Amino acid sequence: MIKYYKTIDGRICRLDELEDGCWIDVVNPDEREVDFLISRFSLEPDFLRASLDEEESARIESEDGNTLVIFDTPVSGKSDVGITYSTMPIGILVTPDHVITVSLRENAIIKEFTEGVVKNVQTGLKTQFVLFIILRVATRFLQYLKQIDKISILLEKQLRKSMKNKELIQLLDLQKSLVYFSTSLKSDETTLEKMMRGRYIKLYEEDQDLLEDVLIEIKQAVEMSSIYLNILSNTMDAFASVISNNLNIVMKILASITIVISIPNIIAGFYGMNVKGLPFAQFFWFPVILSVALMGVVGFLLHKKDML
Repeated sequence: MIKYYKTIDGRICRLDELEDGCWIDVVNPDEREVDFLISRFSLEPDFLRASLDEEESARIESEDGNTLVIFDTPVSGKSDVGITYSTMPIGILVTPDHVITVSLRENAIIKEFTEGVVKNVQTGLKTQFVLFIILRVATRFLQYLKQIDKISILLEKQLRKSMKNKELIQLLDLQKSLVYFSTSLKSDETTLEKMMRGRYIKLYEEDQDLLEDVLIEIKQAVEMSSIYLNILSNTMDAFASVISNNLNIVMKILASITIVISIPNIIAGFYGMNVKGLPFAQFFWFPVILSVALMGVVGFLLHKKDML
């Protein structure tokens, strides 16, 4: 699907057809739309294919006057056990007259621009518009990282009360999400540093300041993801140790109980055999009293050893 947008009277409005200085939003295009974009804007086919590849990492390159910027963006979704976070690439193609964004699926960040959530954006100022998109990406990363931190704290409190597989699986999903975020943010940071050199996209003075702000936000997100990942990893290790320790305690108690309840069987085995010379064999109640006494003694000794 191809949509056209342009800033009119300070607001981003949708257009029915292509105009100079407009922004072109492309979502999951079919072959006909891909051919149209390649022929109309003289794009490299690899630029579009890379933008539609879910496994593509962040990078920037330029060819024949067109510049491709691929940025990893955060996305959230729902699973059977809770909210999951991952990343998906978005391609930003800067042509001499237009900015084209290409993504495989609907993107919440692009949706903020199409719905007019982001103010003071000029689609005609191509470099500034691209930087505003990247700034919203960094902001969304920080927002999701704070959500992950809050969820992990809540799950940790629940796990302190009862060890359940559901909470542990959710923590594992959050840890996986942080790994995705950390890897993507480092690639985004490298791409921004290349962009800052001005070799791929022409930077004006005001663009330089905005790019520095974006880089600061990305660096902050990188640090936050690294910190949260370390905390979550240590938390998972701690709970794994607690679970293992609880299992050892249960097994120790069960072994002690087995020792205690095996005493009557041993004594009954001796007195049940046709053997002469056993003490007080003529009294049927003596094995019972002896079993109870030995169970009490052994139980007391195990309790003193902290086995029961």
